[in-house]
Amino acid sequence: MTKPVRVRFAPSPTGPLHIGGVRTALYNYLFAKKHNGTFILRIEDTDQIRYVEGSEAYIVEALNWCGIHFDEGITPIKNTEAKGNYGPYRQSERKHLYRAYADELIEKGHAYYAFDSAETLDAHRKDHESKGKTFIYNWHNREKLNNSISLSKDEVDAKIEAGDDYVIRFKSPQDETLHLKDMIRGDIEIDTNILDDKVLFKSDGMPTYHLANIVDDHLMQISHVIRGEEWLPSLALHYQLYDAFGWDVPQFAHLPLILKPTGKGKLSKRDGDKMGFPVFPLQWKDPQTEAISMGYKEEGYFPEAVINFLAFLGWNPGTEQEIFDLETLTNVFEIDRIHKAGARFDPDKTKWFNHHYMQEQNDTNLATSFQPIVNEHVQNIDINYIEMVISLIKERATFVGDFWELSAFFFVAPTTYDEKALKKSVKEDTAELLNAVKAEVNGLEDYSVDHLKTAIKGWITSKEIGFGKVMMPLRLALVGDLKGPDVFDIMFMIGKKETIQRIETFIETI
Repeated sequence: MTKPVRVRFAPSPTGPLHIGGVRTALYNYLFAKKHNGTFILRIEDTDQIRYVEGSEAYIVEALNWCGIHFDEGITPIKNTEAKGNYGPYRQSERKHLYRAYADELIEKGHAYYAFDSAETLDAHRKDHESKGKTFIYNWHNREKLNNSISLSKDEVDAKIEAGDDYVIRFKSPQDETLHLKDMIRGDIEIDTNILDDKVLFKSDGMPTYHLANIVDDHLMQISHVIRGEEWLPSLALHYQLYDAFGWDVPQFAHLPLILKPTGKGKLSKRDGDKMGFPVFPLQWKDPQTEAISMGYKEEGYFPEAVINFLAFLGWNPGTEQEIFDLETLTNVFEIDRIHKAGARFDPDKTKWFNHHYMQEQNDTNLATSFQPIVNEHVQNIDINYIEMVISLIKERATFVGDFWELSAFFFVAPTTYDEKALKKSVKEDTAELLNAVKAEVNGLEDYSVDHLKTAIKGWITSKEIGFGKVMMPLRLALVGDLKGPDVFDIMFMIGKKETIQRIETFIETI
């Protein structure tokens, strides 16, 4: 590439960061790292009315948890030195810049003042609708409306001096064809006659997204704009703004939507609430309603799993490989392998990824995470014992939250026995057989797994008994159900005394 790669992720702090936003950040990050470039976090907070306290810190924390670390961007404290040389990285701290660029467009004839009230524009829309038409503020009617094109310079100056409310609109050209390029979607042609004259500068003295976005991308020397598909309709205006300023146009790539698991439309929080999965990386507590939304972190997902499944929502490596850590993703990521079509979200596949990464986790770290859950049920359990339990059960687990259900019998004796298992396992001679097993166990001096296995299996073979007649009720006595890891591992872990006690209790029950 001819100039350094500089990309940005530019969310608005209007609430928690949606998982789709995390994917946008991920693709930007991967592209930057693939090309030894720079990944920038910029906060687009020009819409102060929708600003939500705490959401900016949430964005930073969420990206850090996912391992998507930015090279330049905001600092946690406003108005402090930024991380990089192109700050400030909050648009609200850059608002002194934008007016000059809006004025430049007016001077060049690419923009104009518009004094139309909201009521007047609404009346025009309703009038057009009553006639089966659509009202578009552009070359069709701009000369008939209340703006600096239809008014004289003296009239415009008088209105501004009188403090009349106005906006600054872009003057979209007539009878032209725009030739746009998108790295994912290819060449795009747009007839300028269908474009409206978008507002660039609002009456409250703040720029709209369109102006601020273009100015910031230019001043921050952004080389590639990788953003969501929802911004594709704005591409024509953005191209025109670059042309109006005489600036080089960055390369654009518009990412496909993340779709609902079922039905039509893009993935929403409601889908997650309905089907029981998160759509935010971290738990979010609404500062106004105090309503709590699920987060992948708190629901037990590993960040590696989140990154892995997000990467596949719209991209594939062109091979059968599905497991990629962040470093490997960086090495293989190519933007031309991003799909045009929307990617359907699959909750079961996300769990599949998490199950895989569960097996890769360090047992010591998992034991530390599991210990508080164990302590809710039984106290003073050695962390080394918990770690040994995890090594036996984690292959069946998807989340740390699954551990207790899979391992409770390692910590507390069963108080009930599964009815179906009882009917399947208990025969007339079961009590007699288990008493014999108890005697074998009691007589063992070496209580290792290997000696347990040799002794019990040797006894069953010598008596020419079917293994199921002994092993099923033995497992039921120890676990309370016909599940769990190897019986001899369980017997070793809980110890001889506890094993004998559970067998005796079971015999009394049946």
